[in-house]
Formats: sequence, structure tokens, C-alpha cells
Amino acid sequence: MPEFLQLDGSAPVGRLTLNRPEKLNALSRATLEELIEAAAWFDRRPEVKVVRVGGAGRAFCSGFDLAEFTAPTEPSLVRETADRGRVMADAIAGMRALTVVAIQGRCVGGGLVLAASCDVRLAASDAVFSIPEVDLGIPLAWGGIPRLVREIGPALTKELVLTCRPFGADEARSSGLLNRVTAPDRLDREVDELAQTLASKPQFALSATKRQVNAVTDAIADPRSALNDADVLLSATRDPESVEAGEAYLRRRLGGAEPT
Repeated sequence: MPEFLQLDGSAPVGRLTLNRPEKLNALSRATLEELIEAAAWFDRRPEVKVVRVGGAGRAFCSGFDLAEFTAPTEPSLVRETADRGRVMADAIAGMRALTVVAIQGRCVGGGLVLAASCDVRLAASDAVFSIPEVDLGIPLAWGGIPRLVREIGPALTKELVLTCRPFGADEARSSGLLNRVTAPDRLDREVDELAQTLASKPQFALSATKRQVNAVTDAIADPRSALNDADVLLSATRDPESVEAGEAYLRRRLGGAEPT
């Protein structure tokens, strides 16, 4: 059983829940591996038509675990971790079952890539999104760029990734990143209702439609074009200006000058 996820394989609607609420569901290396394994676990359960994806506690996901980001790490492990993030996103996107994600609280960096890898996205009206990687001195990896380009377009992708500015659920909805925005106290109910509605449809039609839409969007911006993300990220860790920017960002965050 996974340590940092909760899995429920009940048919026809299963559940995949990030379960590190004390860390705002930050994605550690171990969590990435568990997400990859969870995707395969659900694929072995054809009776599960829809998987409800969420995060325990007050945040969906605060991105990659900063504690691991700041730990001394061999360059080979930095590259491997960056590539495992891409593999994770591909595994979630490629699941046979439809995925419906519920986003509450913060959805940051790698957490946003995880959400963008799901098929249908709902968020609470007070959810806050951000992509702080450039402020950390690194490019957005994990195949995040092509996934965002095909969801919200190249111009807005450039702005949000380069400025690192937070944005709310209404902007995320108007940009095409979200399907629906709902009141915080209605999020779970609406996600469950939508998941049950989808699960009432014929399995073949659900799977065929998902494959067709994914094929079209891959033609627009294929995440497989992000195979060199890991190498680019590793190069950033060797660039003096990038390293200085990342250290300054971490001092602000870990020193309490910015909210966690």
C-alpha cells in the first residue's frame, strides 16, 4: 500500500488522494513513484470507469517538496527526479479511466502539472494557482509547458510561467484550465455528482472519446516533446544567476516572508 496516497478501487468510481496534508500534499520523489504505480494499479481494474483525484486537507498540492529541493543532491538524482515528474504526468494522463480532479486551496507548480494531466478539472472559488519555478531559478519541467500550451494557449502560458504571478479560480476557468468553479462547500458534492454521471455512460464510448481527444491535443502540443526537460532543469542548477535567484526565493519562503 502507498505511504503518501490513499487509493480506493471501488467501481465504477475510484479515488486517488494525495495524503500529505501536513505538507500541503507536496510532491516528494516517493510520492511521484507512488502516483506512477497508482496509475498502473487503476489500469488493472477495468471495472473502474472514473477516478476522482484530490488532495487531503486544506490544499490540493503545493508543488514539489521544497525540503527535498534544498537537500544536497547528486546531479544525476536531480535529472532523474525531473524526468520522473514527466513520467508521472504521462502516467496520469494515459490512464484508461477518466480522471476528475477536485482542487481546493493551493495548486502550485508540479501540482498544477498534475491537475493539467487529468481529464476534467473542478476547483473551489477560493483556490489559488501559481507556477513559481522561474523564481526558483529553474524552468517549468515535467512536460508542463506543452500541457499548458494546449489548455490555455502559448501567450498566457508564457505570461503565467515567466511572471510567476498567482491567479485565481475564475481566471483559471476563463483561460480554459478549469471546467467548473464552485463554492468551496459544494466542491466535493459537484465532483462526486459529475464522476457518477460520467460513470453511468458506456465504458467503450468513454475510453474512445478520451483517446480521440488526447490524440487531437497531442497534435497541438505533445508532452512527449518535453523529453529534454530534465536536461534543461539540470543545466539551470549550474547557472550562477539561476542558482542565486533560487536561493533568494527559498530564503523568502522558508524564512516565513511568504505564505506556505
